Amino acid sequence: MKRIHFTPLLLVVSLLASQWPAFAQASVKDRKKVVEQLAKSGGSTVIPELRGYWKDPEVEVRLEAVKAIVSIGTQHSLDALVEATADNDAEIQARATDGLVNFFYPGYVQTGFTASLRRVGSSIRGRFTDTNDQVIDQFIRVRPDIIEALGKLARGGNGMEVRANACRALGVLRGKDAISDMVEALRTKDSQVIYEVLIALQKIRDRDSAHHIFFLLRDMDEKVQITALQTTGLLQNTEALPQLTEALNRARDKDVRRAALTAIAMIPDESSRPIYERYLSDRDDQMRAAAAEGFARLRNPQDISRLEAAFEDEKKMNPRLSLAFALVMLGKNELAPFTPLQYLVNTLNSGGYRGVACPFLIELTRDKAVREKLYPGIHERTKDEKKELATIFARSGDKDSEPVLEALSRDGDTEVALEGTRALRILKARLP
Repeated sequence: MKRIHFTPLLLVVSLLASQWPAFAQASVKDRKKVVEQLAKSGGSTVIPELRGYWKDPEVEVRLEAVKAIVSIGTQHSLDALVEATADNDAEIQARATDGLVNFFYPGYVQTGFTASLRRVGSSIRGRFTDTNDQVIDQFIRVRPDIIEALGKLARGGNGMEVRANACRALGVLRGKDAISDMVEALRTKDSQVIYEVLIALQKIRDRDSAHHIFFLLRDMDEKVQITALQTTGLLQNTEALPQLTEALNRARDKDVRRAALTAIAMIPDESSRPIYERYLSDRDDQMRAAAAEGFARLRNPQDISRLEAAFEDEKKMNPRLSLAFALVMLGKNELAPFTPLQYLVNTLNSGGYRGVACPFLIELTRDKAVREKLYPGIHERTKDEKKELATIFARSGDKDSEPVLEALSRDGDTEVALEGTRALRILKARLP
């Protein structure tokens, strides 16, 4: 049995941890040292003692306790971190937030807001990374009290940085039950908070939330406006089509025009056909791509010939992928060399463009007929194709996808097998 060696300081800790009035007389420096030693002495067993420091009158001591509990990072840390979100100090609130997310999304604290956090007097400053695509898998369940605690921070945390960070956390954790809190956070009129709310709504994908962001489609902050346009499209808010069309027609910035047309293309409506016809041959390749996606979702077989001609003539990768998507959507789902569907599958091997092809295939494989074209011979595909197709079937598959994912979970390549196992769990969590 391994012996535990107690330092003099730890002996003091063990004597005074349950005798708070006496310990409170020690200096702040000594109290911080005790917390540091507790954190080093063992895992989750010391959490009850660390939680005792929430009542310390000095922020420095409470902050040290939060850092210690975040670093321990087990399920036993969660109650303590939920409690810490109610502290009135901004840095403690932020670190507790990132610690909660880190349990469900390991590694988050190394890339989240608090990784760059610094204290400036009584306030905090940090840098929000542009990478905002983190989200937990659908089979992961987050405790309701955690979502509730983060929702409270979103609408009333100590400072805009804390509120924005809480909104980002809610997006990562798919915190649907806190949508009303995030809607309340929009009233801050702070661009970073608003941006984080919009990205969170994109991740949660609750269509009923779309009407809350109408007013942002004309926001003066270009980043907010573009994100609001994207979110409106992803949530497929048909009522917003007039506003999206207005944004497209009056926009001077190319990025705003691209976002507006892409959003319109996500909302199938025959009234948008003249817009797609206008931009299918536009000089801007991203506008051509968005127009092709619009034709795809109209699903009118009469558009096939013109889209086939455009597919053959197109030289740019983005619009060519969009045209391939459109042709498959309109029924050209043969899987053979040089066909649109094969072109999309081949692109899964491209590090630069698989992020474009994968969402198209996710949308296309909602159709069982397309899925059934992709199942045969999947064991003969490349490693990248297997991994990406596993993700695609997890997102859009049905019961018929289970045997395919089970086969991938037994693949001889460890990475493919892991992705297949993960995909199978996601699929089963999605299905009734």
